[in-house]
Amino acid sequence: MTTFESSVSIAQPIEKVYAFLSDLNNHQQLMPENIYNWSSTADEAKFTIQNMAKLALKVSSRVENSEISIDPSEEAPFALNMKWLVVTDVNGTTAKLIVSAELNMMMKMMASGPLQKLVDHQTSALEKALA
Repeated sequence: MTTFESSVSIAQPIEKVYAFLSDLNNHQQLMPENIYNWSSTADEAKFTIQNMAKLALKVSSRVENSEISIDPSEEAPFALNMKWLVVTDVNGTTAKLIVSAELNMMMKMMASGPLQKLVDHQTSALEKALA
């Protein structure tokens, strides 16, 4: 598994950050501009990544005020898991996004940059959304 991580400190209580992240309807605000055809519920999201693939994701587990795990609900181009971890810090809450992807060598060369960029974009967008 190849892992991509990014974290951000947000001046909000952990309950507010967790509540935002645990509802996939809010995740559209965290996506870059090359995402379209978004549809979601609190537990599932479907969207298209421009010039790449369609993805369908679902919340596979929630640990209140701690962790949200998200997995594909339909076949994806490669196995992946997204995990949001939230912990209380001196400024409020630290939110960390970890994306684990099963990438062969060729996919790793092509997808590593875009996946890290996506992870960084999502934590940055979360900070803005909850500012």
